[in-house]
Amino acid sequence: MPFTVAIVGRPNVGKSSLFNRIVGDRISIIDDVAGVTRDRIYAQAEWLTKKFSLIDTGGIEVGDAPFLTQIKQQAEIAMDEADVIIFVVDGTVGLTDSDYYIAKQLYKTEKPVIIAVNKIDDISMINNSYEFFALGFSDPIAISTHHGIGIGDLLDKVMSYMVQEDKEKEKGIISFAVIGRPNVGKSSLVNAILGEDRVIVSPISGTTTDAIDTTFTKDKQKYTVIDTAGIKKRGKVYENLDKYSLLRAITALERADVALIVIDGKDGIQEQDTHVAGYAMEYMRAAIIVVNKWDAVQKDDKTMKKFEEKIREDFKFLPYAPIVFLSAKENQRVHTLFPVLKQVYANFTKELPTKLINETLMDAVAMNPPAVFNQGKAKFNYATQVDVKPPTISIFVNEPNYIHFSYERYLQNQFRSVFDLTGTPLKFTFRKKDAYED
Repeated sequence: MPFTVAIVGRPNVGKSSLFNRIVGDRISIIDDVAGVTRDRIYAQAEWLTKKFSLIDTGGIEVGDAPFLTQIKQQAEIAMDEADVIIFVVDGTVGLTDSDYYIAKQLYKTEKPVIIAVNKIDDISMINNSYEFFALGFSDPIAISTHHGIGIGDLLDKVMSYMVQEDKEKEKGIISFAVIGRPNVGKSSLVNAILGEDRVIVSPISGTTTDAIDTTFTKDKQKYTVIDTAGIKKRGKVYENLDKYSLLRAITALERADVALIVIDGKDGIQEQDTHVAGYAMEYMRAAIIVVNKWDAVQKDDKTMKKFEEKIREDFKFLPYAPIVFLSAKENQRVHTLFPVLKQVYANFTKELPTKLINETLMDAVAMNPPAVFNQGKAKFNYATQVDVKPPTISIFVNEPNYIHFSYERYLQNQFRSVFDLTGTPLKFTFRKKDAYED
């Protein structure tokens, strides 16, 4: 297991700011609203050539507040996974009942705890850190996440506990992002896949506000699942939190190989579902349409077929995406997702034989020659695959502007009839054939 560091503390002390400082990227959402980070956020970090895993957590606080019990549970799981714990406190506020409560929980872990006294933005404030000796851990380290002060000293202390494990970067991991409009059951699906409550599940729309990476193994295949916040329509993204969540979902798609587009089977297809799916197409990701909450649907022997027909009608731009029906909450048919994931990923990374590519192109042109367009007629010469993720074919032609979009769609369909490209986009690039190549 990689060396793991967890950041814990009460809400709004700067945990996410510290996380982002260490990672060097805006991964956790930062907002002045207490309790914005509700789930554990994982990232890889590095200090002085040593790599480690870093976990940000929801704030722990004494009292009653929305999600409070679940936030505590998530923090406890993070502490259980960690080798070292950074306990962040607020140097401008001083010791609070919540700090004492957290300290009491940390004693039980019997793990190294480093006190990071945040918001010490000036040397004149250094005395503010001394009262935290009362918590009974090692010497507090004064930091300022806003100015970047003391972060190096903090990481040096972390590294003093670290047993370095050099591991080669793992290859062949299938990464998939779980996307969808709010409250379709994305987090429940992630939990069903992982077999544990790794992501907070709540009936309140918009509970998950960050993207969360978790790597796991099933049937000897390694996967990384990226859970994301529900995507709202662009016109409805008013609050900062929604904007950050949308950015996180898009970033998740950029990092993923496959997009699981989750639909609520009980509510049926909404306009917003097609909007979400459009992002998967826009970012050229392999795609699987997952109909969740299928247990709550009144069914007969034709229900599934009718639902499939409705999906194909509303998602015409994703005709290649396979459809999986399941119930995450009841853990029904979740196992059927994995063979489809493997198939889709294999097609997303497929290398096509050059000879068969050219035979397919020439056969398609012979069956249906291109019409005159833009005062010219396309003449195709040669084609070759130039990339994967998705399979990308470069086609040499006398003039790319002579190709109508409908003819490109025809070529796409012909290639799909020859090659198994279930689940993956197919990208064509048309290049002008130079005269000297004749």
